[in-house]
Amino acid sequence: MFSEKKKSTSGKEVFNEQNRIAAGTKITGDITAKGAFRIEGFLKGTLVTSGKVVISKNGNIEGTLECENADIEGSFNGKLKVSGILSLKSTATVDGEVIAGKLAVEPGANFNATCQMRGAMKSVKNEKQSA
Repeated sequence: MFSEKKKSTSGKEVFNEQNRIAAGTKITGDITAKGAFRIEGFLKGTLVTSGKVVISKNGNIEGTLECENADIEGSFNGKLKVSGILSLKSTATVDGEVIAGKLAVEPGANFNATCQMRGAMKSVKNEKQSA
């Protein structure tokens, strides 16, 4: 009723679930899902999803986040694994460890993390093999 399952052009299943942690909500624990998340409250723990995660201006995650794409306007502290694009808005604060396919940072964002780019690593690895 609230979610649809579709196939993307790459053949992967895409879920249109929309999950929201509202402002004023505090969750401690682990969450696993297939759809998108909008975090307006506070999450301490692990969030794993094959969808997109948006952390709003007042949203906050402490722990581990694994997702396809992420837009961060609020705060994140911990280990962040984004297989696609990680977009940090000007109000974002990120502390910890980041592994991302691609990274976009707006001026004004606070990015205090170690960062590993998967796409950049693959091209460096290929250059070493061809040399």
